[in-house]
Amino acid sequence: MKRKIFYLLCLGLLQYTAGTAQLKLPRLIGDGMVLQRNLPVNIWGWTNPNDSVSIRWKNKTFKGKADTKGNWKIILPALPASGPFEMTIASGNVISIKDILVGDVWLCSGQSNMELMMTRVKYKYPEEITNANNPLIRQFTVPDKYDFQKERDDLEAGEWLAVNNKNIWEFSAVAYFFAKELYAKYKVPIGLINAALGGSPAEAWINETGLKQFPAYFDSLQKYKSARLITETESRDRTNTNDWYAQLNAGDAGLKMDWKLSSFNDNDWNQMMLPGYWADKNHVNGVVWFRKKFNVPAAHAGKEGLLWMGRIVDADSVFINDQFIGTTTYQYPPRIYKIPATVLKSGDNTIVVRVVNNSGKGGFVPEKKYRIDVNNTSISLEGEWKYKIGAVMPPAPSSTTIRWKPGGLYNAMIAPLTNYAIKGVIWYQGESNAGHPNDYTELMQTLIQQWRIQFNQGNYSFLYVQLPNFGEPAKSPGESNWALLREQQSKLQSTPNTAMIVTIDIGEWNDIHPLNKKDVGQRLALAARRVAYDEKNILYSGPVYQNMKISSNKIVLSFSNIGSGLLSNDGKPLHQFEIAGADNHFVWANATIKGKTVIVWSDSINKPVAVRYAWADDPEPVNFYNKEGLPAAPFRTDHYSTDKK
Repeated sequence: MKRKIFYLLCLGLLQYTAGTAQLKLPRLIGDGMVLQRNLPVNIWGWTNPNDSVSIRWKNKTFKGKADTKGNWKIILPALPASGPFEMTIASGNVISIKDILVGDVWLCSGQSNMELMMTRVKYKYPEEITNANNPLIRQFTVPDKYDFQKERDDLEAGEWLAVNNKNIWEFSAVAYFFAKELYAKYKVPIGLINAALGGSPAEAWINETGLKQFPAYFDSLQKYKSARLITETESRDRTNTNDWYAQLNAGDAGLKMDWKLSSFNDNDWNQMMLPGYWADKNHVNGVVWFRKKFNVPAAHAGKEGLLWMGRIVDADSVFINDQFIGTTTYQYPPRIYKIPATVLKSGDNTIVVRVVNNSGKGGFVPEKKYRIDVNNTSISLEGEWKYKIGAVMPPAPSSTTIRWKPGGLYNAMIAPLTNYAIKGVIWYQGESNAGHPNDYTELMQTLIQQWRIQFNQGNYSFLYVQLPNFGEPAKSPGESNWALLREQQSKLQSTPNTAMIVTIDIGEWNDIHPLNKKDVGQRLALAARRVAYDEKNILYSGPVYQNMKISSNKIVLSFSNIGSGLLSNDGKPLHQFEIAGADNHFVWANATIKGKTVIVWSDSINKPVAVRYAWADDPEPVNFYNKEGLPAAPFRTDHYSTDKK
C-alpha cells in the first residue's frame, strides 16, 4: 500500500511538472538579443496547449494564449533604438531574458564569402582584431544544417555574441564591416543573424513553394526527402573516399621511406620552381613530395616563426627539420602555420611538404606568400625545390554534397527565423551558380519574393554583392559564365527595394575567397544608407551602362551613377573594353572619357555594332570609375550571342 501511494505521489509530481514547466523559447529569443526598432516585434515559443502566456516588458504586461498545439506568439509594440532591457516571460515556469537591445537587425546570408569569418582575415586587418570592442554590435550564428522533410520551427544551437576581442573571430567579416560602418553613421545597436553556408547554390535557400516553378530543382527536393537515399548516398561516398585514401596511403613511397626526414638523401629528385603546378611538368593525381633547404641566421634560431605556404591544391602536410608543422585538407584556406620556438636552427634547415592532389591541376598557387617570418625578418621559400611523386592515382571519386540540394537550407536555416523582425538582408552568393547562370535572376527573384512573404514585413531591403573578379586574367576577348552570372545579378535590380554593389575591382585572380572584405562591407553599407535608410544623396554604385549610339566607326556610351564625373582611377587609358562588328567577333578596343560619355573604337572595326566591358571571369585590371571611387559595373550592349547558347 505504501509503495502504491509513493507511486501515485511521484506520478502526480511528474504530471504537475509536465503541466507547469513547459515554456520554451526559440534560440533567437535569448540573452543579448537585438530587436528591430520602429516595428512591432514578435515574441513566440511553445508551452502546454491552451495555456496562458504573459510577457513583462518595459513595465507593461502583454498577454497571450497558446493554441491547441502549444504554439504562442505575442506582438510587442514598436520602440525606438534603446536598451539594454530585461524581459520576463511566464507560462507555468518563468524565463528571464537579459541585456536586450533595440536597434537594426540584418539577416546575412549566402555562401562562403559571406560566411568567411574575421579569423580568416586577421593578418589583413590586425588592428580590427586588436581594437574590436563594441557591445552594441552583436551576431547570432545559425548552425549549418539542412532538412528536406519540413520547415523547422527552431534552431539546434546559437547565441547572441557582442563584438569584443574574444568573440570577433567568429563574426562574418563582410557583416562585421557592414555593421561597423552603419553603427558609425547612425549610432544604433546592430544585430547580425549570420545564416550562410560555403558552396551553397541559390536553390538551396528557396522554399518548396518557390521551387515549384523550377521542375528540376523541385524534383530534386522530393527525391532527397528520402532519408534512406541520403543514408545510402553518404555511405557510398564515404566508402569510396576512404578506399581511395587507403589505396593512396598504402602506395605512397614517401610514407614508406620517410621522405619527411631532413636526413633523407634526395640527390636523385627532380627540381622545379615554386610556386607553380607540377602538372606543367607531369600531370598526375596522387601524392607529390617537395623538399627544400633554407638558411636561418643564428639570430633567428630557436625563435617562434610564422610559415606562409600560400594556397596548395588540394591538401598538404608540412614538416620542418623532421617536426610536423601543420596540415590543411582542402584547397581553399590560406596555409599559415605557427613554427614553435624549438624548430628553427642556425644554418641549413629542411622543409618538406607532402601534397595530395585529388583531381585536376595540383600544385602551389602562384602570387601567394611563400615564406617564413621570424624576428620581423622574412625568409623566402620561393624558387627551386626538389620533388618526387609518391603515388599515382586516378582522380578521386566524386561525392554528392547533400546539404547543397534544393530547399534544404531554407527549411533548416531560414524558416526558423521568419518570425523575427528584421531591417533587411545582405546577400553574397553566386559562385556556385556560375556553371549554369541563365536562370539565376529568376531564382533570386523567387528567393526574395518567398522570403518577404515568409517574414511578412513587406518589401524589406535586399542588398547583394555582384561577383568579384576571379580566375586567370583574360588575355583576349571571349565568353564567360562568371560575366553572364554578373549580368543576371544586374538584372535583379529591377526587383523593388534591392541594391547591388560591384566588386569587380577587389577580387583575387588566384583565390575564390578574396580577403578584402572591408570594402565589400562598406559598399553594402553605402547601399543600405540609400535604400534602407533613405538617404537620397548617397551614391553606392559606380557607372552603370544606359545606352549606346553609333557614330561613324565609334560607339558612344552613356551611363547613370556618374556622380561628380567619370575617370580612369590610375590615369591610364581605360582597360577591358571590347568592340565588335556585325560578325560579333570582339576585339580589344580603345576607350576614352568625354564628359559624361565613353567613346569606344578599334581601327580594325569599321562598322561597330556592340561593346562589352569587363566581360570575363577576371577582367583584370579594371580602371573605369566615377570620381566617388566606385567601379563601373560590367556590361554588354549585345544580347544575342551568348544568350542563344
